[in-house]
Amino acid sequence: MNSVVTPSVYMQRRAQVAAQLGPDGIALVPTAPERPRNRDSDYLYRHDSYFYYLTGFKEPNAWLVIASDGKSTLFCQPKEIEHEIWTGYRLGPEAATGALGIDAAHAATELETRLPRMLENRDIVWFPFAVHDGIEARVAGWLDKVRARSRFGALCPEQQRDLCMVLDEMRLVKDPHEQDIMRRAGAISARAHARAMQASARALREGRDLREYHLDAELLHEFRMGGSQYPAYASIVAAGANACVLHYAADAAPVKAGELVLIDAGCELDGYASDITRTFPADGRFTPAQRELYDIVHASQEASVAATKPGARFDDPHDAAVRVLVQGMLDTGLLDRDKVGTVDDAIESRAYFPFYMHRTSHWLGMDVHDCGSYLEPAQLNDVTERKDPLSGEIVKRRPSRVLRPGMVLTLEPGLYVRPGPGVPERFHHIGIRIEDDALVTEAGCELMSRGVPVAADEIEALMRE
Repeated sequence: MNSVVTPSVYMQRRAQVAAQLGPDGIALVPTAPERPRNRDSDYLYRHDSYFYYLTGFKEPNAWLVIASDGKSTLFCQPKEIEHEIWTGYRLGPEAATGALGIDAAHAATELETRLPRMLENRDIVWFPFAVHDGIEARVAGWLDKVRARSRFGALCPEQQRDLCMVLDEMRLVKDPHEQDIMRRAGAISARAHARAMQASARALREGRDLREYHLDAELLHEFRMGGSQYPAYASIVAAGANACVLHYAADAAPVKAGELVLIDAGCELDGYASDITRTFPADGRFTPAQRELYDIVHASQEASVAATKPGARFDDPHDAAVRVLVQGMLDTGLLDRDKVGTVDDAIESRAYFPFYMHRTSHWLGMDVHDCGSYLEPAQLNDVTERKDPLSGEIVKRRPSRVLRPGMVLTLEPGLYVRPGPGVPERFHHIGIRIEDDALVTEAGCELMSRGVPVAADEIEALMRE
């Protein structure tokens, strides 16, 4: 069931944008286009996140215009019975003003004639840079039409600015209704992961052939049964050695007893993503080697959770996780103390990189890798330089973002062990990642995705049910 959100939520957001446009600014926000999949079929439509954030409107072929005086105008598909028979109900301009709290609405077919006149005598035109193919050329065409009316006294905007700079900062902190949707998305996805774990153990106990796509189907079933519109991204279902491929897509590989399965999957609910990763034994019992590495990754995630709190930096959860992972690598022999030295030495040289090569966190929201700068805006001029020990290039470093209540980030450490010189054979082809969605709160953080077990004993208990 879709969340019931009153137009006032979107009206407040549009007013906040308008206040940042300058005295004579105007903002243009298109939604996403429909995209053909093959000869006579489109991909399942998904709106543009910026546009939806400001309107709550999901139909294609629409534009939003916000003026600095706070007035907003929507261009949308007109009511056409012939089209609606084939493609479904349209809201239409006449109903849009009341339903969406928009000041004015027109048919999208009028965009080319009305928009140049709306741009006249404005100082600045704002639009999302590098988000929609061809938008720069389209805006340039409208501005040419404004210049053509200069003999009638029309002035053309002298400046073009990136609206993403404004919207990214707004979207970075989630308001209460966004947090509620993300909690429900996390709960649906957690149930899907639990379902897949149990389905794996059950199939192998019964001696049935089990493939990665079977577990993918369990995820999709639970997503839709929970009311989710679609997956937030292509699900990763990686059995055995496939778990060492970071962005492996669910395929037809067999799921075998004695191996691990890594599932990275989350649903999208009412425009907001969830993102959960769990790694579990296919038949429900970890081997000693698997358990040894799993407990290290679990401990590293718990360290990242403890580091996620208001006033901390975005990099703090990563640094906390890396320290635990590196200690574990030294303890298990994945890293040779005689070659890499202490924990601090291994971190400084990035000796751990062959086994942990990605960051621990990313922003989460309407997009899986959500918008928002990872640097603290007030400290962009605080620059230090260091030579990267692996690439040799000079890297500029700036202070990472200060965490504030309402920000949502993932916490996802991992270990990926491929065969190599000096790598203990008992760990070969083991890939483990654990990921949860963390909402920064006044007191620390809330894990919105812990409806599925994470501790090894709890996973085994769930899979015995």
